[in-house]
Amino acid sequence: MAYFLGIDIGSRHTKGVLVDDNSIIDRHILPSGINYRDTAIKIRNELLYKNRMIPEDIGGTVATGHQLTVTLADEYVIDIRCTARGIHEVFPQARTIIDIQNQSSQVILINAQGLVKNFIISEKCAGGSGRFLEVVANVLRINLEEIGNLSLKACKPVSFTTGCAVFSESEAISRVAEGENKEDILAGVNIAIADKISALVSRVGMEEPCAVTGGGALNNGLVHYLENRLGIKLLIPDIPQFITALGAAVMARENYLA
Repeated sequence: MAYFLGIDIGSRHTKGVLVDDNSIIDRHILPSGINYRDTAIKIRNELLYKNRMIPEDIGGTVATGHQLTVTLADEYVIDIRCTARGIHEVFPQARTIIDIQNQSSQVILINAQGLVKNFIISEKCAGGSGRFLEVVANVLRINLEEIGNLSLKACKPVSFTTGCAVFSESEAISRVAEGENKEDILAGVNIAIADKISALVSRVGMEEPCAVTGGGALNNGLVHYLENRLGIKLLIPDIPQFITALGAAVMARENYLA
C-alpha cells in the first residue's frame, strides 16, 4: 500500500497530513519558525517515525503555503486549490469556503468536483484574520483557546473603531483602562473580524452550503458571530487547521493514481 503526504507551510504553523488510499492515517503540526524547509522535513520525519515508515513508503508529496524549495515535495500547489480539494474531501456538498488564517482570510467558491470557480483574499492588513485575535489576547493575557468561550459570555460587546491589528492593540489597552471586561472586548474583536469576512463573502458571492477552515474555525465565538452575520449555519471540519494539508495529500494521491 502506498501512502501520500501533504504539507501546508503557514506563517505561524506548518501542518502535515498523511493519507492512504481512502483515509487519513495521521497528522502533525509544528511552529514554522524561520526555516520553513527544515520544519517541513521535521514534519515528514515525525510522521514517518510515528507510523513506522521509511521515506520509500511515501508514494507522493505535495507542498503548499509559503512557496519555497521543499526538496522532499514532488510538486508545489497553491493553497487555494489545496483548501478547495481538502474541504471537498470532508464536505463534498460544500460550495463556499471561508478560510481564516493567521495573516489573512479568503473566501473560495468551488464546484461539485471541488475545483475553484472564484476566490477573494483579504488585504494584507491582518484585521480580518487570526493575527488580530493574537494581538488582543496578548493584551488581555489570555490563551487563544479561551477567546471563543469567553466572547460568548459578553453582555455588551465593545465596538472597535479600527479594523487594523496594529492599532487595535492600543485600542484594546484603552478599553481595559476604561474598565471594559475581557468578555465584551473579545466579543467586539470577534464581531469586527466577522464583519470583515462577511464583506469578503458579499464581494465574491456565496453558494450554500458554506464551510469554515483554518485556525480561525477553532474559535467558536467567531463562528457564532459569523453565522449571525451571514444568516446561515456553517460547516466546521473536525480538524479545520489541517484541511489545506489534507487537500495537498489528496492531490498527491490523485497524481500517483493518474
